[in-house]
Amino acid sequence: MPRANRHFLPGRLWHITHRCHERTFLLKFARDRRAWLGWLFEAKKRMGLCVLNYAVTSNHIHLLVKDGGGEVIARSMQLIAGRMGQQYNLRKKRQGAFWEDRYHATAVESDEHLRRCLVYIDLNMVRAGVVKHPAEWAHGGYREIQYPPQRGRIVDLAELARQCGFDSVERFQRAHREWVEEELILDRSRRDARWSEAIAVGSHAFVEEIKRELAHKAKYRSIDEVDAEGACALREPAGAYTGISSPEKGDIRVKNTA
Repeated sequence: MPRANRHFLPGRLWHITHRCHERTFLLKFARDRRAWLGWLFEAKKRMGLCVLNYAVTSNHIHLLVKDGGGEVIARSMQLIAGRMGQQYNLRKKRQGAFWEDRYHATAVESDEHLRRCLVYIDLNMVRAGVVKHPAEWAHGGYREIQYPPQRGRIVDLAELARQCGFDSVERFQRAHREWVEEELILDRSRRDARWSEAIAVGSHAFVEEIKRELAHKAKYRSIDEVDAEGACALREPAGAYTGISSPEKGDIRVKNTA
């Protein structure tokens, strides 16, 4: 199977997905989801990773970041994935891989397309049928965005508000709540493969620009229009990183507090 895409371009926004080895539910216990978030916080402190949103499920993670250059994203993901796997295997007296060999990164255009990606991440566990509202899931960015903790903050709220086109965090938070409520009312929480399988999502001009910046790395990739609102996607070859597992079929409902 072709390896997952993880190209990076300084200044761009990236939606990263990384799944557990063989789609197993290695993150089904809350203590392990908290551990992953702990290492994400460490990456922010040590590497300067700019985090805009996240969601930790039972068998994969979502992470929305801004590329600050200098291989910050690559080094951060190496830290998080490596330490998480080591910690889990040591506790479980387990050997073997914790993650699929590579994570996948999708470039996301700011403003409207970023808003849609942001809400898509927020609604991950709603799609899975685990919660009815993202505020109920302790291991997602929605709660931090809406109710920022005094200590241990992961999300850069000021940068997220700016990227979404707002001049204040408070105005952004209010709009963010409205976006999520609208999606819930319209029942538009279904899985959208482009956010975890495409190389880039945005306007046609944005996707063309990403393709040019990637040069030979995107030479044979096609640009498809994917919805009625004009969003386009720069596609991976078939099978590159398809089938991000969601927790619908996992035995997680009775184990979330472990």
